[in-house]
Amino acid sequence: MFLFWRIFGLNAVVLGMATALLLLAPVTVSVPVVLTEAVILVSGLVVMLVANAALLRIGLAPLDRLTRLMTTVDLLRPGQRLPVHGQGGVAELIRTFNAMLDRLEAERAASSARALSAQEAERRRIARELHDEVGQSMTAVLLELKRASDQADDPLRGELQQAQEITRLSLDEVRRLARRLRPGVLEDLGLVSALTSLTADFATHTGLRVRRHFDPDLPPLAPQTELVLYRVAQEGLTNVARHAEAERVELSLRHTDGAVVLRLADDGRGIGIACEGAGIRGMRERALFVGATLDIRSDPASGTEVSLSVPTTGRHA
Repeated sequence: MFLFWRIFGLNAVVLGMATALLLLAPVTVSVPVVLTEAVILVSGLVVMLVANAALLRIGLAPLDRLTRLMTTVDLLRPGQRLPVHGQGGVAELIRTFNAMLDRLEAERAASSARALSAQEAERRRIARELHDEVGQSMTAVLLELKRASDQADDPLRGELQQAQEITRLSLDEVRRLARRLRPGVLEDLGLVSALTSLTADFATHTGLRVRRHFDPDLPPLAPQTELVLYRVAQEGLTNVARHAEAERVELSLRHTDGAVVLRLADDGRGIGIACEGAGIRGMRERALFVGATLDIRSDPASGTEVSLSVPTTGRHA
């Protein structure tokens, strides 16, 4: 009922002012109505309507702000809240909406964590199968082709050697896919070595120039945090290769006050006004998983810059 009384009060103020003017003003209405009297009454009506509209706009402005936020809020961009001023029905509505966003963001973070954990487990399983099953089978085929080519005569030997080369290239591709699915170097040698290997492999397969810089005083990070940084860099490089039409890429990992910042920038065409695809949404979900902040800036003239700031203090450090 708070909103009802708010609107009722605003209208009561306008009607009260109009009644006071009628009582105190030296204006009477004759029969038939004189033109000057009609003009005065119509003018008074217009003034009342304008005053009522102005007061309602001021009184219901918080609801307009709430409506705009409800249409634009994104749970992958946490922290969007409306300030609460005073008491009453509108303030209570905004306070309830902010509390609802708190619950939804917490639930989204928990569900994202479960989904990402399941996704990484599935990646590891597929990587093991590629390495152990497919890789070993292709290695056996490669050895058999070599044995057959050593015993064959020309021109069959040439054809077998060609098949052997195709099998070797396919085996290398299977191993590369397994490394992308499960970055063993990240678990064995750490984040810097994993990013170095990732950018070197990227430069080899795309032909792009990659410049990298890693601060020497990086703090120790949790395994999940290192994995998020690696996956964001991996997805960012994949987007550059697919869409950016760039010639140069820069990757840096720096330690600032209370945060580790991963920055990936290219000199491509930018993403323009296109909607965020599954890749960027995935990066935002990973950032949410470790309480990080993901910022993406794009310009057709200067390319795209992806920045991920991960706090090094608190439960995620």
